[in-house]
Amino acid sequence: MRGRRTTMTAALAALALAGSVAAGAPAYAAETTAPAATATAHAKGPKGDGAKALCRRVPKLEKRIEKRITRMEAGAGTRGSITYLEQRIANAKKTDHQAIATFLGDRLTTRKALLPLLKQKQTDLKAVATWCGTHHNGTSAAAS
Repeated sequence: MRGRRTTMTAALAALALAGSVAAGAPAYAAETTAPAATATAHAKGPKGDGAKALCRRVPKLEKRIEKRITRMEAGAGTRGSITYLEQRIANAKKTDHQAIATFLGDRLTTRKALLPLLKQKQTDLKAVATWCGTHHNGTSAAAS
């Protein structure tokens, strides 16, 4: 008796679910506003340049960039360095793993291209740090 009641309850629940899906969208869906109205509210863009937040992050960014440059310029014993990757490519070629050597060669090209970009960012960040020092860390009181 109990199994029959459970089966009947499950069947009625499935019918109710199927009926609600077949009925279409709920009644409250017609009352929603158009998405274009909310998109135009944000079309004005940012109110500031984020100088205060950037000035706050400068020391952390300087440490991160310096750490990455130091690692990339390190010797063959340091994981992540350019010479370490060159050594891995040489080892792959020595053992005739050409696919691995090609893959690592592409990574080496990317890594070598990244080093001058990091050095440029480091220079730019020093200029930002100087600016932050002369403009009260980017607070709006300095602009007044």
